[in-house]
Amino acid sequence: MASTDNARGMIAVDKMGGRVLFLDPVTFTTEITIDGFPRTVHELLILPERALAYVPIFGDGIHGRNPNPQHWLCVFDLHKRALLTTIDLRPYIAPHTLKRGPDGLIYITCENSAVVAIIDPQTQKVVGAIDSGSTNGHRLIISPDGQRLYTENEEDATVSVIDLPARKLLGKIKTPRPLAGIAISADGATVVAVDDAEPRLILIDTQAGNVREEVVLEGVPKAAQIARYAPDNSLIGVTSLNSNMVSLIDPSFRDQTAIEVGSQPMDMVFRGEELFVACQGDGSVHVIDIPARKVKAHFAAGTGCESLGFF
Repeated sequence: MASTDNARGMIAVDKMGGRVLFLDPVTFTTEITIDGFPRTVHELLILPERALAYVPIFGDGIHGRNPNPQHWLCVFDLHKRALLTTIDLRPYIAPHTLKRGPDGLIYITCENSAVVAIIDPQTQKVVGAIDSGSTNGHRLIISPDGQRLYTENEEDATVSVIDLPARKLLGKIKTPRPLAGIAISADGATVVAVDDAEPRLILIDTQAGNVREEVVLEGVPKAAQIARYAPDNSLIGVTSLNSNMVSLIDPSFRDQTAIEVGSQPMDMVFRGEELFVACQGDGSVHVIDIPARKVKAHFAAGTGCESLGFF
């Protein structure tokens, strides 16, 4: 994502309200609300140079219990702040996390189909799919060099390793417990898998292809959810939905600070020395002053947002 210090706008995916919101990036007031989507909007990818945002429609359930999976990927025009088009992902269903690869293509987990679907943003069409090895593949991350794609397979307690240029599943790395989130270090050497059973991070050595160590989340009583590196890789944010906490952790994993935020914090976005945390349980967004390691402000946004972004 491009620098957000001088952002012209802010977009929020209101999962609990079934809406997409456009906010003023200074006052944080909601300016435009777009609704009428099938249940439920999840996740967010912004392509700033194309002024586009992508939001999947996952289905009316939750991970692992999604009886009516959907198959849509909504594309928003950030200049017009409007829905531009909708991509039909069928035969692939239950789309969730999406990332852009260094090759310019978009990769998205389609949980119930056990694939990572591939979208060409030039044509806004599906151009392929890769076997993920699991119907529990929920979130994904791509190595900085574009050679590997990793999915965290929640209930399976595995991480799938995919050769991205070859579009081929290489195998799976077993983890001690089920997973909830995934991130990767700037050098591509460490995959950070978020433990879904205990308040821990599971660090995977990508060269060795196995778990290197576990890191206990200090001051966090219950398991965490999402991990996200800052754009400059100076720290990692980790949210704990069940503990109402966000942890700021240095890349060496030696220093960490747990900060209480709103109810059910989910995804985050960095802006300069601030971290914005979407709390889907109470419709709040909490703003963390990173140097001070404390909440500096909070504001209301929708019913309960899961994902945020600046553009």
